Amino acid sequence: MDLKAFYDQHGAEVDAAVARVLSSGWYILGKEVEAFEAAFASELDLGTAAGVGNGTDALMLALRGLGVGPGDRVATVSHTAVATVAAVELIGAVPIFVDIDPIFFTLSPQSLARCVESVDGIKAVVAVHLYGQPADMAGILDVCRPRGIWVVEDCAQAHGARIGATTVGGIGDSASFSFYPTKNLGAFGDGGAVSARNPSVIETVRCLRQYGWRERYISDVPGYNSRLDELQASILNVKLGYLAEGNKRRRAIAARYQTGLSGLNLVLPQEAPGTTHVYHQYVVRHPERDRIAAELRSVGIGTNIHYPVPVHLQPAYRGRLAADPDGLLATEAAAREVLSLPMYPELEDKAVDRVIEAVRSVV
Repeated sequence: MDLKAFYDQHGAEVDAAVARVLSSGWYILGKEVEAFEAAFASELDLGTAAGVGNGTDALMLALRGLGVGPGDRVATVSHTAVATVAAVELIGAVPIFVDIDPIFFTLSPQSLARCVESVDGIKAVVAVHLYGQPADMAGILDVCRPRGIWVVEDCAQAHGARIGATTVGGIGDSASFSFYPTKNLGAFGDGGAVSARNPSVIETVRCLRQYGWRERYISDVPGYNSRLDELQASILNVKLGYLAEGNKRRRAIAARYQTGLSGLNLVLPQEAPGTTHVYHQYVVRHPERDRIAAELRSVGIGTNIHYPVPVHLQPAYRGRLAADPDGLLATEAAAREVLSLPMYPELEDKAVDRVIEAVRSVV
């Protein structure tokens, strides 16, 4: 993607927002952050939200806000950014790996049910809305609610995605968002947010994000230093106004890909029934993925692999964490075959058509 494309189109608004912060003399947890928290929660109908330092911290604090901590078991997927699993361990909790649905790449409720039956004491589930596709929240909640298991939504790749009329992040018990620059709603640096319907969860998060303070300089509980700064909040306030438009354009690009790449020996992404996919990534599958990526690169088409090695097979995690007793077969198969094609709102139709032509040639 082209990270500079948004600034090329809307630089005057961004410059004005940054200048406003620089001239204010207030740079951490001020009016810009408060305005963004309120606007973000309202725009996505999330209840309440708290800005934090980055997406990994957001997931840590979303779990901590629910009382998840050292020694607690947290079920999540292995086909995800490693940050999902790192966040669980950073609060002292223990990840349990769940397999994915082979079509939509999101957490499989059937695999989750097997994990819950085979591993004692699972306290929370992190459901990752991967690539912009909402996870099967109904199926996940059906497993978790009768057992009193918390459900946290990892929305780092799904700002504005919906299940029916409900935006992701407003379905589970809490949710985390990343504003890393590549995201559908990205800052010009790091940033994140936690949302929850229950205001007490966000009150806890706001305490934890700044050393456990409720009163300045007095720590009620051990906390962290994870604060969204005023500069990033001001930029996010600008970009929030273009999120819906950007997601609409992503869906239009995806539709163009779907039409242009049909009829090939290539598995194209599907949208789960009743959901609105926001195409953070447009991910295809092919058993000769590496050859296709190399040939596209040779003609000037950039691609990426999200993600080449499942977390449970990476050196830091391999062999030391429990997983679905039936294995993670869908996860491992996806890692061998997935390929992300160019996708960002400023991508023009002629560029999309060039990608389509190149993919059709090499496939």
